[in-house]
Amino acid sequence: MKFLAIDTGAKKLTVAAKNGEEEVALSLDCAMQHSVRLFETIEEVLSRARLTLAELDFIACVVGPGSFTGIRIGISAVKGLCFAAEKPALVVTSFEEIAYDGEGKRIAVVDAGHGYVYAEGFGVELTAGYYPFEEVAAYALAAGARLLSAEYEGMGVEKTDAARGLLRAAEAKSGECASSEMLAALYLRRSAAEEGR
Repeated sequence: MKFLAIDTGAKKLTVAAKNGEEEVALSLDCAMQHSVRLFETIEEVLSRARLTLAELDFIACVVGPGSFTGIRIGISAVKGLCFAAEKPALVVTSFEEIAYDGEGKRIAVVDAGHGYVYAEGFGVELTAGYYPFEEVAAYALAAGARLLSAEYEGMGVEKTDAARGLLRAAEAKSGECASSEMLAALYLRRSAAEEGR
């Protein structure tokens, strides 16, 4: 299996590639300058993995939730790459990226600001949504689930490796590839600009 996977919706830019058994990944703290660093990072990861776009089976994209602008950057980039290389795309959510770096009952948490999080349960019944962190933490405790996040720093939250989770999620979901036209942002609430209107 050969694929490229990117996440531009978090504070860190994550780009990963798999070439058979070989995995290469970079996670960069680029001060939310994802659009500036994305393509040079893709080139570096593909080079280290000894891959070209033409050799890829598909390109995976994290569609959110996360940074509204960052998500759109990633989706646009992957659509362009898929179109140019005539490759299918794969949707990976931020929740899957987090959860696939864990096991058992777990709740994937993404920072939504102001004491709120986006969260989804894996092995427990918690629908993807926008919640106060305290509510999610209480639910996790009652359900015996671990709280996992790549970046959120709430009490009791275990850190995951975004690159490792992204690679595992893309590999596990590889049978769900489709046209890049189906890539769409996963927004669980309105943007801050829309809420301020």
